[in-house]
Amino acid sequence: MSSDQVQIVLTAAVCAVGVGVVGLGLAWLVRFRSLRWQMGLVSVVAVSAVLAGVVGTARRMFISGHDWGVVALVALVAGVVALGVALAVGAAFAHWSQSLQEDVRRVGARGTHVAVRRGPSELQALSDELARTSERLEESRRREQRLEESRRELVSWVSHDLRTPLAGMRAMTEALEDGMAPDPERYHRQIRAEVDRMVRMVDDLFELSRIHAGVLRLSPQPVMLGDLVSEAIAGADPVARARNVRLGGSVDPGIEVSADPAGLSRVISNLVMNAIRHTPSDGVVEIHGRAVPEGVELSVTDGCDGLSAEDMERVFDLAWQGSAARTPEPGEAGHATGAGLGLAIVKGIVEAHRGMVRVENVGAGLPGCRFLVQLPVPSADTPVALA
Repeated sequence: MSSDQVQIVLTAAVCAVGVGVVGLGLAWLVRFRSLRWQMGLVSVVAVSAVLAGVVGTARRMFISGHDWGVVALVALVAGVVALGVALAVGAAFAHWSQSLQEDVRRVGARGTHVAVRRGPSELQALSDELARTSERLEESRRREQRLEESRRELVSWVSHDLRTPLAGMRAMTEALEDGMAPDPERYHRQIRAEVDRMVRMVDDLFELSRIHAGVLRLSPQPVMLGDLVSEAIAGADPVARARNVRLGGSVDPGIEVSADPAGLSRVISNLVMNAIRHTPSDGVVEIHGRAVPEGVELSVTDGCDGLSAEDMERVFDLAWQGSAARTPEPGEAGHATGAGLGLAIVKGIVEAHRGMVRVENVGAGLPGCRFLVQLPVPSADTPVALA
């Protein structure tokens, strides 16, 4: 490169850098203005930098006034055209931005948004993300509504389940006080049974409060899954016999899980009792345990009439009682459904073990349901967290 070329490059660079520094200062001053200003400023700075370089070089080259006028006129026309294009693009960007702003307002007001392809890819990606956000907000709104309905149902069911035995015990105690009880021993046994049932309900409520508050403490230790299942079957067998329901199933030998024994035992017991409660007379409840690649899987299958899609979404919700197909007829002894806490407790304890629980219909015509509990195999350095 010759010395003249070096001088031209240096002169153009100095002039362009000077204009660029001034342009950055102006950009800082208008940084909060409309995008039209930003785009117009970019075009003006670009043309001004070229013009400054041309002027500086022309003065060093001592070109004629006529030639300098031609160069300046060409640069001016190019600048006007560039400014017009920049303002048009800026106006388009401003319009797209306003449309996106309206979409955000609608999401805030109604919580719904459908992505529309407009503007550059960055704005399209922002619109797509806004649509996904609106979907998550809608799902959260539906979940909150279900929780609020569950809380109201819980209060209603607990009030009913407490009021009924309390009224019965009050009547029995008054009969005992007045000496009108034909069989005092039977009254005493009935009062004790009602008290035990209310104690179990209060224990369930306390357990749920600990789960929801995140203070459920687990004491994991190696336990044999077969032993827990055997204990649950033995405890539920009298209830199953009274309802003429057969209990069966199997657990693969040697399956060991690291879990809180009391918590996991409660999970199995709640699922088995729930299955017995919703299985008709002469039905079968089966419990199976096996090892799967993801960990350990426990299944409890009942003989109910199956669950609808809506019930499947709510089966583990607080105070869920189910449809008429799964709710026993009123007046049947021993068929009380309780306040709908058992499956909610199951979900809370399983999730506290970093596991998951789900339900599915089995057989043609939806003759039954299968509850599946899957517990992971924790590594040596993976602590079992609180709920």
